[in-house]
Amino acid sequence: MLTLILGLALFLGVHSVSIVAPSWRDRVAARLGISGWRALYAVIAVIGFVLVIRGYAAAKLEPVVLYVPPAGLRHLSAVLMLPVFVLLLAAYLPGRIRTATRHPMLLATKLWALAHLLANGMAADVLLFGGFLVWAVLDRISLKRRAPPAIQGALNSRFNDAIAVVGGLVVYALFITRWHAALFGVAPFG
Repeated sequence: MLTLILGLALFLGVHSVSIVAPSWRDRVAARLGISGWRALYAVIAVIGFVLVIRGYAAAKLEPVVLYVPPAGLRHLSAVLMLPVFVLLLAAYLPGRIRTATRHPMLLATKLWALAHLLANGMAADVLLFGGFLVWAVLDRISLKRRAPPAIQGALNSRFNDAIAVVGGLVVYALFITRWHAALFGVAPFG
């Protein structure tokens, strides 16, 4: 469990620098140069991500049950997951979805985390998904006081929303039928 906690601290910590210390980030970026800052950021994020994956896998081998969700919550979880991939694509495809949600990736993260908290009750699940949920909520709140980061994506097009919806639903279908089981060893409906 310690590896999972360390991984979350590194991964979510580096993603929280803009929330808690934007002036420090700007000073370090000025000293290292933008490429140096991005490289440092990426290295810390990748190390954290690898530790999260390893720590979560290890924690699942010795599960600590905190709660047992009712079976019906799996269906609610599946419904909450429907817009997640659409929102992730919309973050990079300027259009009405991105404008209406303002921060589609953060909304996707919150829905993903909440959906998984509803369907899983192990300590590792609560740490992982709860950590991401808290981070996404805090990041969204902090964006009210700071400028949102520029997200490079596709050019503005009237088809971007359609691409996000169709592409997101296709990815969702692939995840629930194949990829989730292949990547994480758990079939959402199995």
